[in-house]
Amino acid sequence: MPSLNELLERLDSVRQQAEEELSHAGTPEDLESFRIKYMGRSSGALTNLFKQLSDLSVEDKPVFGKSANLFKQRLQELFEEKYQAIHGAVPKQGKAVLKDITLPGRKVNYGHMHPITKALTEVVSIFTTMGFSIAEGPEIERDYYNFEALNMPEEHPARDMQDTFYLSGGFLLRTQTSPVQIRIMERSRPPVSIIAPGRVFRRDWDLTHTPMFHQVEGLLVDKGISMTHLKGVLETFLKAFFGVDTKIRFRPSYFPFTEPSTEVDIGCIFCNGKGCRVCKTAGWLEILGAGMVHPEVFKRVKYDTDVYTGFAFGIGTERLAMLKYNINDLRMFFENDLRFLRQ
Repeated sequence: MPSLNELLERLDSVRQQAEEELSHAGTPEDLESFRIKYMGRSSGALTNLFKQLSDLSVEDKPVFGKSANLFKQRLQELFEEKYQAIHGAVPKQGKAVLKDITLPGRKVNYGHMHPITKALTEVVSIFTTMGFSIAEGPEIERDYYNFEALNMPEEHPARDMQDTFYLSGGFLLRTQTSPVQIRIMERSRPPVSIIAPGRVFRRDWDLTHTPMFHQVEGLLVDKGISMTHLKGVLETFLKAFFGVDTKIRFRPSYFPFTEPSTEVDIGCIFCNGKGCRVCKTAGWLEILGAGMVHPEVFKRVKYDTDVYTGFAFGIGTERLAMLKYNINDLRMFFENDLRFLRQ
């Protein structure tokens, strides 16, 4: 093993040789060769000297370490001076990096709103303009709020239509934003006019269904509310969202939490009502479900059904976005395909 004096002599020899070679370096290639030879992290001459610290005694290590660090600092200063003389710039992290100020700047790629976010923002804007307030509720919901309070007691066949994700302890992932209605009515007295946008969950995955999607639930309760008010609100919304020339029709339907219930269609925006593959030659596209709030639901929240009436509706945001932006596969919203997201 080398002694302290031998290592100090080697250090002095390397110093003299390095200063000599650096003084004659005149090109970027010369500088890079010098950096690798003397300052390289894996096999540079300075690195090899530091590796021999472990061979010295405890008393000699501080002596040699101090000399080696002073040499390393001096060598770095000399290298930077030479680098600046050749390149006109200071090296970055000890590497020769030439900065060409004539190059154009890097292009910044800007993102934009996701189609679902864009559609949801527009939906909320239209309804808040009409005087509706925004309400929110938990995504992990109790069975009572998701089903029972909405006139779907245990063993009700409508529960099978939901394809529910059940959790332990009587909890589930909400299948609709309708539970927000119940929570709001429990702590508020009429008049009530809210929309409840949010994520909902069902066990589906195909061209037109995904396990998670977005819904906007609407509720208006007051004295004298009728189907006429419901039709007026929904027609105003659909014409604002799709255009004033949009054709709209209401069809009788069934939902356990509304009576009477209706489904709302718009004239097919792809074929102008003539019939095509998208509308299955019918000329109409189903867009949302709605109806007058069932008296049993009002009883759950202790609303006087002799005084108050109201309507509710549920809108699938993905459905709106697919129609407005001509998207034929619902799964594209969630697959993070950059080709789709950049359109």
